[in-house]
Amino acid sequence: MPRFRPFSLAALVLLSLALPTTALAQSAQQEWDAYRDALERGERHADYWQYGWTGFYATTLAANAYLASEASDSDDRYDARVGAVKSALALGGMFFDRQPHPQARRELERLYGDDDLTQARALIAQTAAIERERRGWQARLGSLLVNTAGALVIGVGDDRPRDGAISFATGLLINELQIRTQPNQAGLAVNRFQPARLSLGDIHLDYEYAMVLAPNQVGMQIRY
Repeated sequence: MPRFRPFSLAALVLLSLALPTTALAQSAQQEWDAYRDALERGERHADYWQYGWTGFYATTLAANAYLASEASDSDDRYDARVGAVKSALALGGMFFDRQPHPQARRELERLYGDDDLTQARALIAQTAAIERERRGWQARLGSLLVNTAGALVIGVGDDRPRDGAISFATGLLINELQIRTQPNQAGLAVNRFQPARLSLGDIHLDYEYAMVLAPNQVGMQIRY
């Protein structure tokens, strides 16, 4: 009959230490993967956004420049000149208003090589804050000023208030679409982890948790 040798006390201690360490390592790797995936998707989205809106404003600039001299109606020529100025300003802004994701993705790769998860969390939080700022009311001020000026030039300067109002509303709508189509991947990655508190008598532990749903696992990640 085979004999079973009991575990020694040292083996049990090593096993109890190895299991939490392995679980923590897996949780950390999953967090790294989530951040890398978020910034990679954010960078792709940023490229599409950049090229798409740059192409749009370049096309409207060319169309307005053509209509400014070739349109048969004088009002259309006037509106096209105003539109050309607005499109030129918007196109110029696209060359200076860069999304943060490409640089953040390169920085995250450096932090991954250094195994600095704390700084990676700070980087993701900073990128998410920039995403929120780019969707805030300050991001709409420039468009509001430009479109207000354009509406006044048409509505008051050319005595066509209805056309001025249409130009104003159309310009704000396009700017709103530009803002809302920006990437928001870092914000989604940060929001994976929700704050919580565990209380045992006078002892309080603040931690964050995130649900993990994958084809081969269902569980929860906890960091504290």
